[in-house]
Amino acid sequence: MFIRRTPATFLCAILFVAGFAAAAGPERFIASAYSIGGKAASGSKSCKGTVSADPKILPLGSKIRVRNAGIYSGEYTVVDTGRKVKGHAIDIYVSSVREAREFGKKQVAVEILVVPAHE
Repeated sequence: MFIRRTPATFLCAILFVAGFAAAAGPERFIASAYSIGGKAASGSKSCKGTVSADPKILPLGSKIRVRNAGIYSGEYTVVDTGRKVKGHAIDIYVSSVREAREFGKKQVAVEILVVPAHE
């Protein structure tokens, strides 16, 4: 059977694939905060704009967008892992212990922007 390619067929195919991409959407995570600096699992330093995550869920080097985290909503890079960061959880780096305590724990939405290719 031969399928005739028309602009309408092409548009339907694009919308079909886009529907699957939109369905993936943001996932729910529990976010906490930490302020201990030092060398991260990735070899870089934990700093503003970085998070710790379970590498089985978010591999090192992943770029994510966090929503519903108040002033901490934004884009982050996964640079560290943590013994207590398991499953759908992230630990956002902040500049002080006081700030980390004030953050507490929040349910946030995490959208995965980029997952690094395995070497």
